[in-house]
Amino acid sequence: MYGVEPMCRILQIAQSTYYEQRAIARDPDRASARAKSDAELCIKINAAWDENRKLYGARKIWHVLLRDNQDVARCTVERLMRHLGMKGVLRGKKVVTTNPDSSQPCPDDKVNRYFKADRPNQLWVSDFTYVPTWSGTVYVAFVIDVFARRIVGWRVSTSMATQFVSTLWSKRSGKEKHLITRS
Repeated sequence: MYGVEPMCRILQIAQSTYYEQRAIARDPDRASARAKSDAELCIKINAAWDENRKLYGARKIWHVLLRDNQDVARCTVERLMRHLGMKGVLRGKKVVTTNPDSSQPCPDDKVNRYFKADRPNQLWVSDFTYVPTWSGTVYVAFVIDVFARRIVGWRVSTSMATQFVSTLWSKRSGKEKHLITRS
């Protein structure tokens, strides 16, 4: 229906690329050495993935190939598995790190994201993160002096309630200072 030239122009590929791919499809010996080895590896990766009930990720598949005396780089296994659409199973629970309370007002950015200070204690910023542990997730809030780039206060909790972060700020602020919270 359409010719090769207009289709290649729309797809922004050279006509020679199209014709080379057609020639390789007809005669696989024309393929590059990397393409040939990738095709062989894809078959072995697929077999190893199927043998292990489609649970293994790139690292474990790589180890299986090494045990079978297949000398291959891990990044190659990752690339080919990504190309084949294969993923290993992720274990563990997904940690919810943001649970916004729409009834609470969002804190104002009082310095318009300009994080520079000329002297100590001029600008403090706060952040909030989580740390996975064996007994569960703990949340850490901390206040940083922008000038010194040092943590001036921190607090740990097993919940990520708003009071947790705001209590840290009220305990550290003796004078009025600007505080930026990450949203």
